[in-house]
Amino acid sequence: MRTNSVHSHWRLPLVRLIGKSVIKFTSVTSTVILALTAVTAWFPAEAQQPPPKVYRIGFLRAVACIKETDLFLGLRELGYSEAQNLIIECRTSFGKGELPDLAAELLRLNIDVLVSEGTRTTLVAKQATKVIPIVMVYVGDPVASGIANSLARPGGNVTGLSANLNEIITKHLEILKEVAPRISRVALLMDSTNLGQTLLAEQLDAAARVMGVRVHRLDVLTPAALDGSFAVALRERAEAFIILPLPSLGPPDIRRITEFALNNRLLTITYNTPYFDAGMLMLYGPNIPDQYRRVGSYVDKILKGARPADLPIEQPTKIDFIINQRVARALHVKVPEALLQRAEQIIN
Repeated sequence: MRTNSVHSHWRLPLVRLIGKSVIKFTSVTSTVILALTAVTAWFPAEAQQPPPKVYRIGFLRAVACIKETDLFLGLRELGYSEAQNLIIECRTSFGKGELPDLAAELLRLNIDVLVSEGTRTTLVAKQATKVIPIVMVYVGDPVASGIANSLARPGGNVTGLSANLNEIITKHLEILKEVAPRISRVALLMDSTNLGQTLLAEQLDAAARVMGVRVHRLDVLTPAALDGSFAVALRERAEAFIILPLPSLGPPDIRRITEFALNNRLLTITYNTPYFDAGMLMLYGPNIPDQYRRVGSYVDKILKGARPADLPIEQPTKIDFIINQRVARALHVKVPEALLQRAEQIIN
């Protein structure tokens, strides 16, 4: 009995002690659970990825803004999307204003990169900003035109792609001589207000002197100037047209050139795809979709921190050479087999 009483005597304090411990443990546990609940509620919100940065790209060009241009395709291939992380603001001088005003308008939009098409447009962009990175495309000779210090180290805030048009324009004359070896008079349709085209005319003159060909420059600044240019071509007995891009002309004006050439049996060659598609004999020049897709890689590198001054200017890697045999037959011209074999595409 004594033993039991002893056990009873110790059992009660022990139970009371355990009871207090349980109460204390439960209290601590509740506090911890509440704290963990608060942390758990807070943590997912903090752990969520921030929304992607939205980049704003300015696009300055001399012809119409087209959303399907390969510039956008190239950027999409690199993970950019207008629905998520990209805004592209395009401005064109084609009937909608002066280039300097349009460049200033784009800069006011706080763009991250400015893409400029052609020599004249790039010169305007470079004058408009020394800070915003500029990626040029389809520029004839960026060094001779004063856009870049060199192809390897452009310097400043401009880089991108050269169309290497000095070599292209010389090749135009060589191809014409292959089609018609006795050709001696060629008319160049150009825009004299465009420094890039003036440089090309000088290059063509130098090549023509070596080949024994006389070049007549026909300055086409407006559609109305076409009539005068045609009259000069007839008076000077031109045998072929080399046609540079003429921003003031629309599709009907370009068709007038092809119709005049067909009616007067003039060979035609250009590096501009829309002009060739209007009915010209030959196209020889940089592949435009390839040029624009490569612009996307330059934009991507700059957005990731590269400096334009350190990105070498690229030359064309893909050249289009297309011959329209239907036009050749209409001109009663036989294109040499050797030339046909070199053509990338022949339209029959």
